[in-house]
Amino acid sequence: MSSQSPAKRLSAPDIRQRKGGEPIVSLTAYHAHTARIVDPYVDFLLVGDSLGMVMHGYESTIPVPLDLMIMHGSAVVRGSSHALVVVDLPFGSYEESPQAAFRNAARVMKETGCGAVKLEGGERMAETIRYLTERGIPVMAHIGLTPQSVNMMGGFKTQGRERAEWAVIEADAKAIADAGAFSVVLEGMAELLAARLTKDIPIPTIGIGASAECDGQILVLEDMLGLSPRVPKFVKEFASLGDAIETAVKAYADEVRERRFPAPEHTYTMRDEADPATKTPKMTGS
Repeated sequence: MSSQSPAKRLSAPDIRQRKGGEPIVSLTAYHAHTARIVDPYVDFLLVGDSLGMVMHGYESTIPVPLDLMIMHGSAVVRGSSHALVVVDLPFGSYEESPQAAFRNAARVMKETGCGAVKLEGGERMAETIRYLTERGIPVMAHIGLTPQSVNMMGGFKTQGRERAEWAVIEADAKAIADAGAFSVVLEGMAELLAARLTKDIPIPTIGIGASAECDGQILVLEDMLGLSPRVPKFVKEFASLGDAIETAVKAYADEVRERRFPAPEHTYTMRDEADPATKTPKMTGS
């Protein structure tokens, strides 16, 4: 009998221990199929509330409900086996109080099987982060450009390009690290500030538009595959799948309209009648 056991999925402590080491690789995933493809190559998969914009056509992440995050989070967990799966807590599910945050975070972890949750906010969310981590819920923090606060920020604006902004963001980073977050996403942030934070705090920084100075990187999968109509400056498109999909769909539509698809090789025939492709009777055994 084989003594081999399934490979161990990465955990929040595994990511925490990567501080200052080999860069941490991450991408978003929203369903089982892409999670299965991406899983072997990344350290954690983020089920981001960006799925509201990417998958469901919302203008921002604000309308995304908790049930939607749980549905997509469950699919990503089922489709992966190696990477830590982190699920975003959506707007309105954790800001009210640490107790409300715990109820919703516990529900996410129970119903999805994920290994951690992510929430936005720095110093103002430190009490909540501490409350969750003390009760067994690993928390990834998110500071800088925080999409759930887009209405307060007046849009998707890069953070830290003026040194006068640094003190508040530095206080945010220190507060969430002290509160027990195992890592922090730095989004839309000037390179010099991201480098300073990465040096100053003891937990890994995960950059998205925050330069290679961070301990790791994350991108929205659809952005880097060329599937999004508009992408931020910080995105590199590693493929142009949008063009490839359009070409394939056009070819399919043309063949259907010209009755060239389905062809005989795509068609099921009766076992006891002539094969329409050859017009000859099928042979049967005696």
